[in-house]
Amino acid sequence: MDDSFQHLERLADELDARGLLARVVRTQSGRAFVRVINPNATSLAENVTYRAQAAPAYFWWSWGERMHTADDPAGAATKVARVLAAVSE
Repeated sequence: MDDSFQHLERLADELDARGLLARVVRTQSGRAFVRVINPNATSLAENVTYRAQAAPAYFWWSWGERMHTADDPAGAATKVARVLAAVSE
């Protein structure tokens, strides 16, 4: 298992612990990302990628913005949970 997959798995575990639905998806090209959905508002969803192009490695939002360092999956999960929170939560 490659390093990026392991980082994404740790992020998915942290997201699950926050009540979000998260799983690592691997595309046919071999690229992987975390698909995360708010189960209380399924239209609130995000795909998070991992890039280790330079130290430190980062998680990235689907729109191409750097989100959080990959060595802190709990911090990254907190940011994702905040973005995907429904207004009534």
